[in-house]
Amino acid sequence: MALTPAHSQQVADLVREALAERRISRRKLADQARISVSTLEKALAGDRPFSLASLVRIEQALGLSLRSAANSAPQVAPPELGSYVRSAVTWLEGEYLTLRSSFEAAGGIHAYCTVIAWHENRQCLQFSERERFDSANAQVGSVCLPAAKGKVYLSTAERGEMRLAILNSPNRGGQLSGLLLTLAAGMPGFPVATPIVLLPRKAEHQFGYITRGAAAYARYRTLLVEARKAVQIHDIPPA
Repeated sequence: MALTPAHSQQVADLVREALAERRISRRKLADQARISVSTLEKALAGDRPFSLASLVRIEQALGLSLRSAANSAPQVAPPELGSYVRSAVTWLEGEYLTLRSSFEAAGGIHAYCTVIAWHENRQCLQFSERERFDSANAQVGSVCLPAAKGKVYLSTAERGEMRLAILNSPNRGGQLSGLLLTLAAGMPGFPVATPIVLLPRKAEHQFGYITRGAAAYARYRTLLVEARKAVQIHDIPPA
């Protein structure tokens, strides 16, 4: 006996939520439930409905009653974004002071606000940039969270152009840092990578184009220097 396609999809969402929250792999769940990985993968992908026998074993392995809970399916991001569950990523939502070096002038720092929040229609976390002095270049994009990778990706795709921030897991203060990969402004647009910092916005910050002599310059520069030390950049091997 198999579940209906709609019911099977609800169960699949709940199973993905449980896997994300417990940080266990699909293979481990399949082993514990005594079913094949192929069977589990096809059911989670919607290619084959869960059989009642498989569902009972999965419930026993997870210690959950999936059949009764399936009527209130969780909010789960699309697989290409990491299949994360909204209830498991609330720690990332909020406003962040965002810092990166200027591409136009040496020594300048761009300081603006990045907001990360759940987008109901798209069913995923979305980021948007505010308080930019160059507001025409403000980005809006998706948040990717691969399971058990300890990374956060902020990606934008617009008119065929890509922009990607690869961030490490937050520290105890909630700060995220990493690399921003994009194109330098101007013509022609050359590929560029620069350190980027996202600091939870808990107080008033100085936004805009920050240059030497500004009150916040020294602190902002220190944060970017620390972010640069935390990333690995592999150069061309010596001749």
